[in-house]
Amino acid sequence: MGDLANSAVDFYPKSQRRELDHAGGLGCTVPELRGLMELRGAEALQKIRDGYTDVSGLCRRLTTSPTEGLSDNAADLEKRRQIYGQNFIPPKQPKTFLQLVWEALQDVTLIILEIAAIISLGLSFYAPPGEGSEACGNLAAGAEDEGEAEAGWIEGAAILLSVVCVVLVTAFNDWSKEKQFRGLQSRIEQEQKFAVVRNGQQIQIPVAELVVGDIAQIKYGDLLPADGVLIQGNDLKIDESSLTGESDHVRKSVEKDPMLLSGTHVMEGSGRMVVTAVGVNSQTGIIFTLLGASGEEEEKKDKKGKPQDGVVENIQNKAKKQDGAVAMEMQPLKSAEGGEMEDREKKKTSVSKKEKSVLQGKLTKLAVQIGKAGLVMSAITVIILVLYFVIQTFVLDGRVWLAECTPVYVQYFVKFFIIGVTVLVVAVPEGLPLAVTISLAYSVKKMMKDNNLVRHLDACETMGNATAICSDKTGTLTTNRMAVVQAYLGDTHYRETPAPSSLAPRILDLLVHAIAINSAYTTKILPPEKDGGLPRQVGNKTECALLGFLRDLHRDYQPVRDQLPEEKLYKVYTFNSVRKSMSTVTRLPQGGFRVFSKGASEILLKKCSNILSSSGEVRSFRPRDRDEMVKKVIEPMACEGLRTICLAFRDFAAGPEPNWENENDIVGELTCIAVVGIEDPVRPEVPEAICKCQKAGITVRMVTGDNINTARAIAAKCGILQPGEDFLCLEGKDFNRRIRNEKGEIEQERLDKIWPKLRVLARSSPTDKHTLVKGIIDSTIGEQRQVVAVTGDGTNDGPALKKADVGFAMGIAGTDVAKEASDIILTDDNFSSIVRAVLWGRNVYDSISKFLQFQLTVNVVAVAVAFTGACITQDSPLKAVQMLWVNLIMDTFASLALATEPPTEALLLRKPYGRDKPLVSRTMMKNIVGHGVYQLGIIFTLLFAGEIFFDIDSGRNAPLHAPPSEHYTIIFNTFVLMQLFNEVNARKIHGERNVFRGVSGNPIFCAIVLGTFAIQIVIVQFGGKPFSCSPLDAEQWLWCLFVGVGELVWGQLIATIPTSHLKCLKEAGHGPGKDEITDEEMAEDEEEIDHAERELRRGQILWFRGLNRIQTQMEVVSTFKRSGSFQGAVRRRSSVLSQLHEVTNLSTPTHVILSAGNPTSATIGNPRSESVP
Repeated sequence: MGDLANSAVDFYPKSQRRELDHAGGLGCTVPELRGLMELRGAEALQKIRDGYTDVSGLCRRLTTSPTEGLSDNAADLEKRRQIYGQNFIPPKQPKTFLQLVWEALQDVTLIILEIAAIISLGLSFYAPPGEGSEACGNLAAGAEDEGEAEAGWIEGAAILLSVVCVVLVTAFNDWSKEKQFRGLQSRIEQEQKFAVVRNGQQIQIPVAELVVGDIAQIKYGDLLPADGVLIQGNDLKIDESSLTGESDHVRKSVEKDPMLLSGTHVMEGSGRMVVTAVGVNSQTGIIFTLLGASGEEEEKKDKKGKPQDGVVENIQNKAKKQDGAVAMEMQPLKSAEGGEMEDREKKKTSVSKKEKSVLQGKLTKLAVQIGKAGLVMSAITVIILVLYFVIQTFVLDGRVWLAECTPVYVQYFVKFFIIGVTVLVVAVPEGLPLAVTISLAYSVKKMMKDNNLVRHLDACETMGNATAICSDKTGTLTTNRMAVVQAYLGDTHYRETPAPSSLAPRILDLLVHAIAINSAYTTKILPPEKDGGLPRQVGNKTECALLGFLRDLHRDYQPVRDQLPEEKLYKVYTFNSVRKSMSTVTRLPQGGFRVFSKGASEILLKKCSNILSSSGEVRSFRPRDRDEMVKKVIEPMACEGLRTICLAFRDFAAGPEPNWENENDIVGELTCIAVVGIEDPVRPEVPEAICKCQKAGITVRMVTGDNINTARAIAAKCGILQPGEDFLCLEGKDFNRRIRNEKGEIEQERLDKIWPKLRVLARSSPTDKHTLVKGIIDSTIGEQRQVVAVTGDGTNDGPALKKADVGFAMGIAGTDVAKEASDIILTDDNFSSIVRAVLWGRNVYDSISKFLQFQLTVNVVAVAVAFTGACITQDSPLKAVQMLWVNLIMDTFASLALATEPPTEALLLRKPYGRDKPLVSRTMMKNIVGHGVYQLGIIFTLLFAGEIFFDIDSGRNAPLHAPPSEHYTIIFNTFVLMQLFNEVNARKIHGERNVFRGVSGNPIFCAIVLGTFAIQIVIVQFGGKPFSCSPLDAEQWLWCLFVGVGELVWGQLIATIPTSHLKCLKEAGHGPGKDEITDEEMAEDEEEIDHAERELRRGQILWFRGLNRIQTQMEVVSTFKRSGSFQGAVRRRSSVLSQLHEVTNLSTPTHVILSAGNPTSATIGNPRSESVP
């Protein structure tokens, strides 16, 4: 590890390094602190004792106070940044525009076109001596007559020019995308804040502003942003799996192991730490800096094709097996680096994963099908053209191949090849990835305004397919502003806050102490920001309600806390989802101890053997008293939707100390002080939002840790439970009993009997939530597979959020761990924002379907025209350059126009598509075939009878380099105008009649259609030889327009044909079938919950991984398209991925494993393969 420590120093310039070593007047140097942070447990404690006597000594050396923190002196903070560095890891440089251009040029179809164009150019400049001779036949005669032999170069040049256009458009798209993603990255970083103590006040500061010497408050659910040493801790447990790979939580305490490391998660408890290392000097940063240095070497090795993946796995396995080795898997702090690693990671795990986004799965399948069809068509076109030419020239005309004629013949073959390639270019929908990206990026941007911060792009579209939402209650369906509205004190049930005078002084005193001491000291009630406003609640909302109850009783909690500061508390059992209670132990002045406890009433009352009477005396509390209390007090409160909390205490006499580790004995034989009913009002907008979900075919289920009566009452208020409906409300225990067999194993069949009717799951554990979500996703009953969204805010929700198709984390109440497991963060914690996400998701899906309907119509027609034209007239009616223009309209412009349609509320009136519904529905197929028939009919009529109708020269059988004919220009113009009007038809995909509805609300669409029309006029009138166009007169233009507008009329005719009668039409682009789920994936699911927390990663990193994954998916789609054959795609995939460090290049390495045996061998590994679809 020593080599490591020095390597990070190289990051600083020499002048700054000298300063580091002297520590500029502060008592510790960077290497000294770094050496300290590399130690664990007893070694670390020994080092602290030897060097600083204790943690307070370390604080003195860092000139900070354990209680007051740093002063807010800007000069001091700046000095610390100078000496110890900033809490930031410098990101990698983004790709330049030229690099992006170079990447766009790697497209296989473009390369083929470039080669064809260059050959065509070369041959046009080569004039062999015998070109005009009779021996070669009249093949080249036409051009001679016109004196335009010199113009032969124009076609090649025009193809090259259009290739340049396509490349620039692609590169610009990638560049703007990367810029947008970087903007989102910085936004996520700015939003990440952490609690520190400065000048004795607790404040929230951005993580990047943390400095060495800061006193940071850590609590359950935090992700540590820097290294530090624990000053004071309560029952603190840390998940260090991101560093050690061990999934067991590590208990931290000042006496045994006070070292806290960046990138680890707080799974239980709370405490305070002094920050000792930030940024590149923290344990994460050191490894990250190493990675940055070794990144280029790794990349070079990778290009040589060394079998690194196997090596990686072996090293990882060895590292985990070595007992004494420090096997570390490190997670970077804040960076945008390491795309290469991610790629290698992905290659290793390139098995398609069933969790891949629903839409991506369908698109990949469709692209492969289209690619294969296009390849076959283009090959047949070239073969037929060549055979026709050879038979015509050498068999029927009986010519001999002469040496001087070779260039002329080769030029013909090049022309055939170009036609074949253009058929392929038009057949393959390159615009598909572009449409997906534009649609998703546009939606993500707009969703920000609707309080949805999307962290995985594909979650946006998956949400549109959601069929079920499993929602938390507190804070999501309710306002999370709690208040005590009923209480049971001294044998009396008060339906409103009692007058303090009506309570016995002893009850009041115990109540004040029980609430003030046995709650997190970070929870406070602050004065309102505006006069007349509500007091501000800071911290845990349930505890805020209890503190508010004290205020209503005209008592103040602060003097009690001042008298007994947090560091004087003897022991704290913090709240967690298993205990469902919190207890605090304090020393009594006269000797002995007092334990205060609070928690869920039905759980805590079972541990009570006494209760306070109306006079404040202790009397016994028997099981039958408890049953009576449950019936008369707790159930009525719960039925009104109140959460019931029991407050209790217990005294231990002076004498031998009890065993504090045995929690069950300590928190037992309690004396009940009070039971309070806390109201958390339903958010006013929630019932309407749930009603919209139900209309949209989405089932909403409530999964909560609360009492079943409370949950049922709130569910009824929200509208989750409708009167007269057949539904189930279960408690966690009951749920488990029903779904498990005698051996205690979960059976899918049993689950399938329960989940369709289940609406409320109360008193549920995180495992129950995960089981329910997994059961619904894996279920195959019903017409369609379910797509499940889950909301969660606690650390314990991690596994369920990870398992769900879309995980929503709460932006305000959510812990860092929940946010990292999620796909979308609700910045306002509001259920109605989820409905907006459904709306946008459906819109993305529909936008892509619209684009597909339009694109496939153009594809079918263009390929059919090029193919039949080539076979019958040996020349495609649509020239290479014209095809490229059509391709540009279809791909780039249409994807922009159709992918930016704003959503309408009507989207919420149909049922969700689900997992198995095909992308191209029967209605869409009807439209594609119908419009294809119309367009082909018109074009073939024009091709074979157009010269008669317009009384012009025929353009068929024109010799090589012949000037453009009016005949073929009319065909090209008609074709483009029909596409333009069909683009308007494509705005509706469910058979609606009014295709213009809402068109005024989409200025982008209008601009693109009008802009394309204007450019088309310019191309036809002034394009000349490069575009193979001859100017048309007004009458010809009007006829072309008339036929184009006919598309709209024809569309109305197609809409009248009922789809149900067209059983012969096939659908396309189905989701992955059930049989495509591999055994490995099943096994992976078994391990899911064990690995879930290990998988939880920093927010930014997951965001980039999501983006990266989409980029890779697109690359794979393109690869399939380009190669046409599946095997070709798989063979070439690894090379594509190694060259392509993602358009965003903003990912991060998943893990680094450092084995103690060889600290410099940083290699990449992954505990659970994060695979690329």
